[in-house]
Amino acid sequence: MMSIRHAILHAFDFDTGSAYLSDHELDMDEKLVKSFVRRHLRRCVASEQNMHGEFAENSGFAEELRLYLTNLNSFIDLSKQIAEFFWETLRTCDDLVQADLLVADFEESAEAPKKDASEEELERSFDGKPTRRFAVLLLPRSQTFMHSIEHPAGGAFNEIVRHDATLPNPSGKVDTYVLVDCETFAIDYRDRVRTIAEAEVWVMQNLLLKCSREPSSHEVIKQVERIVEEVAQTGRDTNVVEAVSRAKACVAHSAEVDERVMPEQIGRQVFKEDPQLQERYEAATREAELPEAVEVRRAAARRLTKSHRIRTDTGIDITFPSEYSSSPDYLAFEREEDGTMTIVIRNVTAIENR
Repeated sequence: MMSIRHAILHAFDFDTGSAYLSDHELDMDEKLVKSFVRRHLRRCVASEQNMHGEFAENSGFAEELRLYLTNLNSFIDLSKQIAEFFWETLRTCDDLVQADLLVADFEESAEAPKKDASEEELERSFDGKPTRRFAVLLLPRSQTFMHSIEHPAGGAFNEIVRHDATLPNPSGKVDTYVLVDCETFAIDYRDRVRTIAEAEVWVMQNLLLKCSREPSSHEVIKQVERIVEEVAQTGRDTNVVEAVSRAKACVAHSAEVDERVMPEQIGRQVFKEDPQLQERYEAATREAELPEAVEVRRAAARRLTKSHRIRTDTGIDITFPSEYSSSPDYLAFEREEDGTMTIVIRNVTAIENR
């Protein structure tokens, strides 16, 4: 459940050198506007690619946000300050991209529990208090082609023209945004490298927020999978495919239980029968400087770990649910005496072409 307290859109036109800063908030009573804003915010909140961070002591953004939250600054004035920063910064970028700025203050309740949730899961999913966040989204505009109907002397004339003021669809990607928890000041954000005077710059992280950078859950999970694969390859009798798919299943289970994953525990479960490989895995995670724990939303974990895909050297692609890697009733990898491998798929009652 999401409730939008305030939202405002500021428009930039880098071609003409004009910034159009709004003096009025968006009308959240308009169904189309409300749906557009909510869907973009939901996608940002749920993204497994969100990086995390903490404000530096000298962060001007954090100070201005505190003034707003204590009613010493208005939402519109704060949004204009942010818009002016982006306008002055982005117009100096070498790789200039047309964009508009959406600023919002919203609340979101906890994720709805599953239909078959246990009493414990139900209790965890509802704490009676929504999370309030302050959001800043840079919405990239895309070019589209439209028809133009003219009526010159001699009859109608239909022409094709280019239009570059199109906002991204609610299902479209936004690669520069920040979500700040208004109570804890925890930061979730995405940013990309931009070039200013031939120097690479992280505009959101280093210039606007002045915050630290902790890896996203997507990055951590992918690194865990990579390390598991590399360590499994050093084991004499270890099945690499089984090890990686088992790691995915462990990630999914951990996220389902308490929405966080501890990389070291994943290695202990995957290599529980081989202490030597456990040690190699733990050494590799320390070398990679993986965090002790990373928050992973249940929905994100399901997307990232639901299935595992493999390709044989004979050109056969197989995709299977990750949890089947440890279930010989459905899937088995058998090593033959000549060194080749046989994949056995069991208990199949029907096969269809896809």
